[in-house]
Amino acid sequence: MIKSLLAAGAISLSMAVAPALAGDAANGTIKMESAHDAATTLDRLEAIFKEKGITVFARVDHAAGAKKVGEEMAPTQLLLFGNPKLGTPLMKVNRETGFDLPMKALAWTDDAGKTWLAVTDPAALKARYGLDDAAPVIEKMTGAVTAMGKKATSKE
Repeated sequence: MIKSLLAAGAISLSMAVAPALAGDAANGTIKMESAHDAATTLDRLEAIFKEKGITVFARVDHAAGAKKVGEEMAPTQLLLFGNPKLGTPLMKVNRETGFDLPMKALAWTDDAGKTWLAVTDPAALKARYGLDDAAPVIEKMTGAVTAMGKKATSKE
């Protein structure tokens, strides 16, 4: 019974999620294709963060979690990261920003075998939490996560 309910829910959920992946703004992420597998992409991103003094709070391997419950999932890993110098001013404007901070980066392999990296789009935080007064911080964060994401996903 539960499996059939989950299967029915999965169909409607996949229909709801698929269009969001087509447009990065729709789901509040900056998305780019990676030249590496999911684990390597996040390894590279984590090394860049370490080099830049950005804190990595946690790494979650969703595929490993799925395996523990007898399910299979393509490689999918999440990285929680942040810099209190940038995040604190946002939370001072609106504490609810803490729902989305630390920021996140998700690397996964899609059904076609392509690897993707999506990072939280700081502009989405600005819109969601009314952070107009923090526009310079948002711009700095956007530039940083985009540049670091491109470096992590590049062939170099």
